[in-house]
Amino acid sequence: MKKHIVCFGDSNTHGYCADPSDSAGGGFRYQEDERWTGLLQRLLGDGVLVIEEGLSGRTTVYSDPTEEGLNGLDYLAPCLMSHQPVDLLVVMLGTNDTKSCFGASAERIARGMERLLRRALSTPCWGEGGCRILLAAPAPFGEEVERSPLVGPIMGPGSAEKSRALPPLYQALAHRLGCFFFDASPYAEYNPVDHMHLTRAAHARLARALADTVTGLV
Repeated sequence: MKKHIVCFGDSNTHGYCADPSDSAGGGFRYQEDERWTGLLQRLLGDGVLVIEEGLSGRTTVYSDPTEEGLNGLDYLAPCLMSHQPVDLLVVMLGTNDTKSCFGASAERIARGMERLLRRALSTPCWGEGGCRILLAAPAPFGEEVERSPLVGPIMGPGSAEKSRALPPLYQALAHRLGCFFFDASPYAEYNPVDHMHLTRAAHARLARALADTVTGLV
């Protein structure tokens, strides 16, 4: 059986494309060979199955007041068990947690991530190598997000500052729980439309960096 890598994230794992001109398909989702998950699959080869579990708007533990099904904690265990045996879980969440409607500080977002990771660690889904989790800190975004007419009213003031505080908090959390850590910041580039979704080029850079990291973990 192939090694199973589950990629659990939000719209930047789903491959949302805010600028359709940046995708060969001209749509609002990057094609399979443009998304970082699909590129990661190609880079890792036939011995690995990369499983996309990205959902736009997903949070770590918060239930959205207007949209159903976005609480990552509620979905995580059945998701992992449906893909067992899981050899590696890659988690990249937290961006949506910075929305003003949740009123969560960066520290509380990290606490939510801890609850999510502990749920994963206790889920009976793991392969022969045991629990292996790579916590990926999403790249912070700038204040342009808060001024964007598309997403500014949704994200709210202070969201950019909270996103910048997450990587060191996640790194400390990964160390404390015995998980691996990856910082997406050096590889990210956000589009000029909403300033919070990855460009096609950034998907490619992220896939290459993750391939180098994941190769030693599965």
